[in-house]
Amino acid sequence: MINPLFHPELREMLAENDVEQMRIFCDSLHPARAAEFLEGLKAPEIWEILRHTDKANRAEIFSYFEIDTQTTLLESAPREEASELVEELPADDRVDALQAMDDEAAEEIISLLPSEERRDVLRLRAFPEGTCGAEMTSDFVRLHEKMTVEEAIAEIGRQVHSHETVYYLYVLDEWDHLVGLVSAKHLLAAVGKGEVRMGDLMNRDLITVKAMDDIQHAIEVVAKYDFLAIPVVDDEHRILGIITHDDVIDLTSEEATRDAHMMAAISPLEEAYLEVPFVTIWRKRVFWLSCLFIGGSFTFSAMLYYSEALEQLTVLAMFIPLCIATGGNSGSQAATLITRSLALGDIRLLDWLRVLQHEILMGLALGVILGAIGFCLAFFTPHSMLESASGMVQPWELACTIGLVVVLICLFGTVIGSMLPLLFKRIGVDPAIASSPFVATFVDVTGIVIFFNVAKLWLL
Repeated sequence: MINPLFHPELREMLAENDVEQMRIFCDSLHPARAAEFLEGLKAPEIWEILRHTDKANRAEIFSYFEIDTQTTLLESAPREEASELVEELPADDRVDALQAMDDEAAEEIISLLPSEERRDVLRLRAFPEGTCGAEMTSDFVRLHEKMTVEEAIAEIGRQVHSHETVYYLYVLDEWDHLVGLVSAKHLLAAVGKGEVRMGDLMNRDLITVKAMDDIQHAIEVVAKYDFLAIPVVDDEHRILGIITHDDVIDLTSEEATRDAHMMAAISPLEEAYLEVPFVTIWRKRVFWLSCLFIGGSFTFSAMLYYSEALEQLTVLAMFIPLCIATGGNSGSQAATLITRSLALGDIRLLDWLRVLQHEILMGLALGVILGAIGFCLAFFTPHSMLESASGMVQPWELACTIGLVVVLICLFGTVIGSMLPLLFKRIGVDPAIASSPFVATFVDVTGIVIFFNVAKLWLL
């Protein structure tokens, strides 16, 4: 959270042009804390303070700003200063910042980058959004399989200043094909073992992802094997880059946030809640609420259609909310479980039949318990409320009706809740949309149909 109490002190430094204090501020704080305090200042003020630290620390602080702040800073700064800052950023952060900028400003900055960095930016920007290639970084240590341990350590010393991670050392052949991996721990353990070469030390059993694979696949692999990074290769197994664990954490957080919004029928927010304009949040919420309201209007139509049944036996109205809520709750549970399992890769579309069989059994098992509770509640309904247009209804008749309705609605809600995410996934729609509000709205309408048809069969 931004600390507004710090802003007057920062502005006092700026007003007095206290170069030494601005330098101490940048160098003594953790870059994340420095960025947190600077966030509330205007772009020219932030630039003035960042100018008084070295390039590496400036880039480190910059990387902790929100993407909107990064964009504003780069677009407002002199192009030469902006290009120097971008040059210092990790390859993936560099591309993210440029992608968020105005196209013309981004092209001007790219044109000022050194040729090697410029080629790297253009190559990474070419991959479609949501692919592994779009999220990878080209900052990783490259070693040759014929290098000895001593030669490898010397090579790491030459490369390490320009790379953000040296957890894993990637071993290539003379054509840049990825042939193995050595961890920094194993390399250090081999120090002093004579002329041991990387080809003898490396692990050849590698797990990789392709550049055009969906990023979700990389997230699943990193989570499954607890990798610190995973290499991204092309069709000929040449290494293109790596996806690091910190990027996976960020992507997972973004995905979880987006799913949480979608499962509440809210279009995902791109900024912090309190920083988003009121009208923007209203627009994102009102669209889905309108869709749900229109869908819910079918409930009114169904109730109107069965109004005569209610007139014949008014006690039914007491049990409608209870029975309908059962379907919505069981469906929402199933939808949440299946949506999350799809996200984690625990189930695939090909597993739909197994999921259906499982949820039919689960719906029946849950429905029997809930139906038994409904049976008891209905059985002890006061006799004064059991009179219908055609005579008195026996308590056991009402109890059996409510019990059966609850079983059927619970079964139906569970099946629908489990199948909708799979259906949405199959047609290319985010499964998170098939979440609590949509399942509940759909099951409400069908639940009323089930309720009154069973009531007609048993009671009317």
